[in-house]
Amino acid sequence: MTPPTGPGGRPGSTGRGPGNRSDSDTGRNADSSPDSGTGNSAAWELLLPAASAPARARGRALQEALREAVRSGRLTPGTRLPSSRDLAADLGVSRGLVTEAYEQLTAEGYLRSGRGAGTWVGDAVRAARPRARDLAPRSPADRVDFVPGTPDLSLFPRAAWAAAQRGVLTELPHESLGYPDPRGLPRLRTALAELLARRRGVVADPERIVVVSGVAQATALLASVLHARGMRTAGVEDPGSPQHDALYASAGVGTVPLPLDDQGLAVGPLHASGVRAVVTTPAHQFPTGIAYSARRRAELLDWARSVDGLVLEDDYDGDFRYDRAPVGALQGLDPERVAYTGSVSKSLAPGLRLGWLLVPEWLADDVVERKRTSDLGHPAIDQALFARFVERGDYDRQLRVCQRAYRERRDALVAALEEHFPGARVSGIAAGLHAIATLPARYGPEDRFLTRVTGAGVAVRSLGEYGHGAGGDEAAAKEVRLVLGYAHLSPGRIRAGVGMMAKAV
Repeated sequence: MTPPTGPGGRPGSTGRGPGNRSDSDTGRNADSSPDSGTGNSAAWELLLPAASAPARARGRALQEALREAVRSGRLTPGTRLPSSRDLAADLGVSRGLVTEAYEQLTAEGYLRSGRGAGTWVGDAVRAARPRARDLAPRSPADRVDFVPGTPDLSLFPRAAWAAAQRGVLTELPHESLGYPDPRGLPRLRTALAELLARRRGVVADPERIVVVSGVAQATALLASVLHARGMRTAGVEDPGSPQHDALYASAGVGTVPLPLDDQGLAVGPLHASGVRAVVTTPAHQFPTGIAYSARRRAELLDWARSVDGLVLEDDYDGDFRYDRAPVGALQGLDPERVAYTGSVSKSLAPGLRLGWLLVPEWLADDVVERKRTSDLGHPAIDQALFARFVERGDYDRQLRVCQRAYRERRDALVAALEEHFPGARVSGIAAGLHAIATLPARYGPEDRFLTRVTGAGVAVRSLGEYGHGAGGDEAAAKEVRLVLGYAHLSPGRIRAGVGMMAKAV
């Protein structure tokens, strides 16, 4: 005599699954309601691997399979489950395992039951497993995006980076995988000290370098330390990077906008502001594109000494100067009054979240302790990888590749503006990843210009969007002043985008 089989042809099963159980099993017509479980046989098939698990793990496997069926939506809220006797027979397992699974998932809220009413899928789980959204800024493929701040990510040296990674994983001592020095691996701090002294003219003591996850973390760490020392305000350039306000505010420090002139941060308003800390971009001011003059650098340091203050130097793109050698970092003139920070965000990729902070001796201990309590240090493998990348000369090669590409793109932008917008002026030094373009008043007013080019599929920012308030004379207000990022666009895309703007207006 052939024994009865279940859904998987397992001996000992009655063959009565939820899709073919009799009316007497459910207490009503199984086909009369969608809640009866009819048509859910595919869901019970999810339980078959659990029924085949080793005896000791079978109960737990059955519970997890039921949870997953509910989470994934295969068993929807309101679905009636077969009796423990029927399901045990269909799966070829003991009734006790099914009863225990039902009780456990009822206690957790996945199922609900009542005396004489059977067991049902509960309402606590509303949907299938959610997918994580990607909130990273993206520009639609059909638009030309001149918004500054992004390098050409296609220039990332994948082959050299992969080779460095293989080398690091081979040679890295086991103990280096423990909690790191909050300042960073000594190997990387030593490599950075040599690199920054050679390329940027800083006074680089490896003991005062802190490896951070970009300029943003460096700013936040300093803001937190300054707040703990009693400072409640800090000066920021106006116009300037919009992120500084939020970073300082997160540490309880307010920001005071300070105007610029053609030499840099205006010293008179700085003295009058009463602040004792100020954030600057002296090598290539963002967004105006000027370089601080030698006189203004000296005056800024004189101010810091007179108020026992601090200058935070954000050297975000100091390596990229196209008409001459880059101006050295301000920090090299007075290491005890300047905190210097930079990152690989413009030279490699912002997604690496890797940067450095060089702090004065009188702030070093506080900054290191704040770094330790914030994240216990930067990832050790990433640090060792970048150290090797610097030591072997790969980083210098990458900087040369970027410099050639970005210079070509800036030249393409200038030529396209001259062709499509006669009378346009490009101001600021030939450096960095963006340029300021001032278009004649006939292309304005500015708000109408921006509306039209946006409608034509070109994303662009005006200089006024980076300011803390209205400024400039009446004549300048009639002009169209644009901040054009070009590093992430090919020369052809740059020419096309400028042509689209011209056509739109």
